[in-house]
Amino acid sequence: MEHSLWLIALGIVVGTLGTLIGAGGGFVLMPVLLLLYPGSSPETLTAVSLAVVFLNTASGSMAYARTRRIDYRSGLLFAAAAVPGAIAGALTTDLIPRRPFNAVFGVVMIAASLYLVLHRASGPASARAGGRRLTMRVLRDSYGIEHRYTFSTRLGMSISLFVGYLSSLLGIGGGIIHVPALVRLLDFPVHIATATSHFILAIMALAGTIVHIAAGSFSEGGVHRTLLLGAGALVGAQAGAALAARVHGKWIIRALAAALALAGIRILVMALGL
Repeated sequence: MEHSLWLIALGIVVGTLGTLIGAGGGFVLMPVLLLLYPGSSPETLTAVSLAVVFLNTASGSMAYARTRRIDYRSGLLFAAAAVPGAIAGALTTDLIPRRPFNAVFGVVMIAASLYLVLHRASGPASARAGGRRLTMRVLRDSYGIEHRYTFSTRLGMSISLFVGYLSSLLGIGGGIIHVPALVRLLDFPVHIATATSHFILAIMALAGTIVHIAAGSFSEGGVHRTLLLGAGALVGAQAGAALAARVHGKWIIRALAAALALAGIRILVMALGL
């Protein structure tokens, strides 16, 4: 019973933080699962993490829909590109031994954190597109704020394909890569990026989870852990979406960078046996 309560509590934390920064929560959950279950296979842990990410992002997307900050047209296009990558990632997870898996996971998270801290946009999307056709969006959210931005749809779909593969492979949901890419490379406003990323992740995580189910990856107690963590994540996602409306965009990015660095360092140290 005590163990069950801890998993539910962890799900609430994952849901709240993951929805607040639009990252799905897998970047928080997966390192903890690696620490809690050192004897479990990577495919089982990634399956559990990805299923919880789906429950979290589905709940969070419903909350974000009420704020009208989801760019549905872009989200559906990017999801269409991400789903094939998510399927491929789910099919290749069991090909990587546990220790190299941890090392790759840690390095990816640290690199993403450094990118967020050090990188500054080099100019508007129109200046970086090199003459490519741009898409323009104008969204007015439920708070009356108008968001105008332009971006390259082709670049966004290319990024989403890569994010889909890596997120499904590592069980992290992909938001830790998608949100920075939407903000830094495609010039999405931060709050639109977090909400749209959540919407994309819901579709992508569902595809990856279905593949994991078909492959039998939820063995070793995976279903039980998923149900407990998912129950907490459903609650936490609503809290995270409510907080996101009150937090400035720069603090969302800083929180994302800090969380990435801490989790990545811990997993990398574990992988290196230090």
